[in-house]
Order: sequence, then C-alpha cells, then structure tokens
Amino acid sequence: MTMTTRRPDDFSGLGNPAIIGALEPLESRFEELEAQMAEPDVAADYKRLQSLTRERASIETTVLTFRRYRKTLDDLRQAQELLDSGDEDIARLAAGERDELAAAAQELEHELRLALTPRDPLDDRDIIMEIRAGTGGDEAALFAGDLFRMYTRYAQSHGWVTDLMNSAETGGGGLKEVTFGVQGAAAYARLKHESGVHRVQRVPVTEAQGRVHTSTATVAVLPVAEDVDVDLNTADVRVDVFHSGGAGGQNVNKVATAIRLTHAPTGIVVTCQDERSQLQNRTKAFAILRARLLEIERRKQEEEVAATRRSQVGSGERSEKIRTYNFPQNRVTDHRIGLTLHSLERLTDGELDPMLDALRAAEQEGQL
Repeated sequence: MTMTTRRPDDFSGLGNPAIIGALEPLESRFEELEAQMAEPDVAADYKRLQSLTRERASIETTVLTFRRYRKTLDDLRQAQELLDSGDEDIARLAAGERDELAAAAQELEHELRLALTPRDPLDDRDIIMEIRAGTGGDEAALFAGDLFRMYTRYAQSHGWVTDLMNSAETGGGGLKEVTFGVQGAAAYARLKHESGVHRVQRVPVTEAQGRVHTSTATVAVLPVAEDVDVDLNTADVRVDVFHSGGAGGQNVNKVATAIRLTHAPTGIVVTCQDERSQLQNRTKAFAILRARLLEIERRKQEEEVAATRRSQVGSGERSEKIRTYNFPQNRVTDHRIGLTLHSLERLTDGELDPMLDALRAAEQEGQL
C-alpha cells in the first residue's frame, strides 16, 4: 500500500486556517518563553523569571490545546488516507476512527475559538451592585429584597465578601433600593450579565384572593473603578453631610454621618449612610460615584464602536425585562438567551451558576 508523504505542519484541506494562523505565532512565543526561562542569566533574575513565568502560564492551556488539535488533524488525515487506500477491511476500521477524530477535532476547534475571543479587561474587577424596586409598589420592594439576598448568598457560596454601602427599607420589610460591594475573583465576569430589569410573577402575601401579580426590580452591576480609570475633579462634586435615617443604632439623628455627593457635570447623586463613620460613608460614596462614571464612559465608548448595547437599567416598566421569575410554575426564564430553568427556589437561594454559565457561553458564542 502506497502512502502519501505528509509534512507534520501540512494542514491543507483540514482544520480552520484562521484559527491555525492565529495560534501558530502564539505557539512560537510559548517556545520562545520556555527557551528564555532555561537561560542561566534569566533564572538568576527573579523579577524577569517571574514575568516570563506569568506570561507562559497565561498562554499554556491554549497552546497545549492547539497542539492536541494539530495532532488530531494529523491523525484524521492518516485515517482518511487509509479510507482511500482501496483495502476494504482497512477502510472499514478507519471509518470509525475517522468519525471519532472528526468529532474530537470539532470540539477542540470550538475550545480554541473561545480561547481567541476578546476578553473584557474589567472581568477581574470587584463590583458594586445597585438594586432598586421598580413597578409594583410594596411587592416590588419585597422582590428587590429577594434579589439582594439571592446575590449575597451567591457571593457567600463562592467565598466572596459583600459590603453594604447604602439601603432604603420600606415599611413592609422590602427594599426601595440597596447598594453593596462584592469582592471576589472575577466577580464582574460572573455577574455583569445580571444588569437589567428583573420581573417577578407571584401571589403577594397581602393578596387575599390569591391573584398573581407582576412586579419588577432593576439591577446594575458596575466594575469598581480605579483612580486611573476616571478623571474625577473633586471641585465638581458637592458634598452634603446630614443625619442618617433608619437603622443605625444610637448614632442615628445624633451625629451627622450620612453623605450625599452631587456630581455637577453629570447630575449623578450618590447617598451613603449605612456606616456610623462619616469618613467611611464618604469613602464608599466616592467609590460608587467613580463606578458610575466609569460605566458612563464604557457605554460611550461602546456606542462609538457599535451601537449594539442598551442601557443597563431601563425605566423599570414590566415590558423591559431580561428575566422572569414565575413562582406558581417554579420557573425562571432569561429572555436574552431563551433559557428556562425549573429550579426557581434553588436559584433565588443563591444557586446562580447554571444561569450564569449559560449567559457566559452565549456571550462567547456571540463574540465568535
């Protein structure tokens, strides 16, 4: 049997040329890094070695996957040659192997496509979340409180730290609004898709006739801004100090600790009163202001590139929704990706990963 002479790097007719072309330079860089790290002078330079090690680690998984992809394509080519050999017995055995290799190559190609998608530079940031009751009166405020508990339980289950910044309760035990920080690994990457209007359909505790009501709450997820992100002129910010209201212990209405910031150029108003220290409230209020200004700048930049993204939080009307929580049917539906889960109780108890994973996957597919 005569076999065709092949070069190991000959991908003609197989594989995705765009992916191969994009990853070959990355593999070359990986090999270059390994060679540099083996040099004695580099090994003696701790800072340089650390820098090279970090860079190597950041591309290692992708490069190793690319090598598996290339090996799979090479094996697939050999199987195809066996099929074309004219020997029926060999061809029959090769057919099954070819199908397995083709499926493996397709899966690896998908992994590489995802690895090549642009990464949001803010994905690793901590976040500030803002939840506000929308349409629905007291029931909307109760729902806002439910969302707050859902996100704090999710954060706790991942070992993240939450920090209450500002809240306004209603008489019925709900929340008119609440602002809190979340500190954790890739918090923004995990929760950024939660921004928007959330709708709940259920029988309120005050409903005597058992009728299902529809209410909304809005959620905004803001990456924490660093000083270099936002050019904030403090002269543009009016700072008002006043007495805190609501829960707060003996300090309430005795010492003026609450802070209200008004940013003149944008009209943004930030209030923070949950800490007993005026300095703590001031620090948190400026962090919220910076995060909001960063989000405005991000939206502006994205709109200049392509007007594909709407504002995070709409007016709170029932028609503007990203997700519906239907309690009578134990159903939660994300309308952006058409995903429905019949595990509402677990989800509202903080088990958000199935929904968040699906949203992340949809984002990556869209970038592809």
